[in-house]
Amino acid sequence: MGEISRRALFTGSAVGAAAAVLPAGPVAAGPQSAATCASYRAEYHFTVPDQWKNDPQRPVWIDGEYHYYYLYNADWTTGVAGTAWRLATSTDLVSFTDRGVAVPKNTTVNGDVWSGSAVVDTGNTAGFGAGAVVVLATMSPHDGDADQAQYLYWSTDGGRTFTNHGTDPVLPNPGVRDFRDPKVIRDEERGRWVMALAENNKIGFYHSPDLKTWRYVSGFVKDGIGVLECPDLFRLTASDGTVKWVLGASANGKGAGLPNTYAYWTGSFDGTAFTADAPEPQWLDHGWDWYGAVTFEKRDTDGTLDERARCAIGWLNNWDYANVTPTIDCDGFDGTDSIVREMTLKRDSSGVYYLASQPVAALHDHVSRTVDLGDLEVNGTRVLGYRGTAYELTCEFDRGQLPGAGVQLRRSPDGGRHIDAGVYGDYAFLNRRGTVNPDATGRWQESHSPFSGGRVRLRILVDRTSVEMFVDDGRYVHSSEVFPYLIDQGVALFSIDGTVVFENVVIREFRV
Repeated sequence: MGEISRRALFTGSAVGAAAAVLPAGPVAAGPQSAATCASYRAEYHFTVPDQWKNDPQRPVWIDGEYHYYYLYNADWTTGVAGTAWRLATSTDLVSFTDRGVAVPKNTTVNGDVWSGSAVVDTGNTAGFGAGAVVVLATMSPHDGDADQAQYLYWSTDGGRTFTNHGTDPVLPNPGVRDFRDPKVIRDEERGRWVMALAENNKIGFYHSPDLKTWRYVSGFVKDGIGVLECPDLFRLTASDGTVKWVLGASANGKGAGLPNTYAYWTGSFDGTAFTADAPEPQWLDHGWDWYGAVTFEKRDTDGTLDERARCAIGWLNNWDYANVTPTIDCDGFDGTDSIVREMTLKRDSSGVYYLASQPVAALHDHVSRTVDLGDLEVNGTRVLGYRGTAYELTCEFDRGQLPGAGVQLRRSPDGGRHIDAGVYGDYAFLNRRGTVNPDATGRWQESHSPFSGGRVRLRILVDRTSVEMFVDDGRYVHSSEVFPYLIDQGVALFSIDGTVVFENVVIREFRV
């Protein structure tokens, strides 16, 4: 869950399009009004069918398909608080089928259901039957800091509907604040379950033989990046054959000039304690809007587990402005997710292991149109003939000695509004300042990540309310929420102080 009061978040009417902002200047102050706007619903990203969604819950593979649960509030616009777990299923992680609410809210004295994780209990350790799906999730009966505890729900119909395991927590609160978001994995080697739990500046580790009784065994502490949330723990085999454990958490590092997304550490895990390779985390996304993210097992088409890759999905929003969206006025919903990523573990020239991300490969199967523009020489700004609101653009170039170059996205007909993505000096950037976006402070407009060298490869996913930029091999990704005018459909290439040849410029559209 997030960093602000849950009751405050889900009460009152939605903040409309007027709250979206642009910097001072000659451009307009917001998207089209509700009376005139067309749909802002994403073309090929996952969106909630109606009302509100926030945190993704780790998808699990059941009966040949991914079961994706997420926090959902059917009563958001009426001011009734609280989230349930809603379910969508998918075989390819691009196209999803809505299955309705799986874990309901407000059916016990404990109220609504927050973030957690689902597991398939193949060995019947919990006693609900072999193959039962068990959910561990946080609930807070009084919506307070000191009563957050972990509760159990179980399912014997393949994870479609769940029953509560009584009203007592399986892991009570020991009297601390911020005690939430359990992430459970199976330790087959030692015959037990392991839980990672967010505890303010610490990720606590717990053991259980049966998913019902838990014992604290160790903790990993990190200060300086806000309250740790939605922890993650998994093992991955690197491209050089090295096996590493990865510990992750959603965190707000903006106060220290760091991202507000998913921090992670590579290291080792002995079943009880995690030891990081380095004290400071790396970040899976450097944009403003990739929060509450989860990673999960990648399965081949026959269901075989791929031990050299892992998938990830994040909430394309930010608690600083979670309610600010024109989608509720135009389409009756607030909640969009990032594209699913496929991650691999790589080692750089200095010996540091890192996660490299690319959009899920199944996107290739949903291409509806390809526009191959070839090689294009650019000196200054070159407006392309293509127009669109939802597409992928790929290109590469050698900037030589020039300070920078990149792409203008969702460009207005007069060129006054646009989103800029590219490289400058020693960093890559995504800048949303020139279009409508939800950051009323004006502080969180351009995101940066390190960049070195002259050769640049960009893969940029544009949808109606988002931009995701993958730089080179995907070690650095920028995901940000935007709300451009729907008439702003242009694309341009730009260079700074000289000529650049953009090679292999290709635009692809998708049908889901």
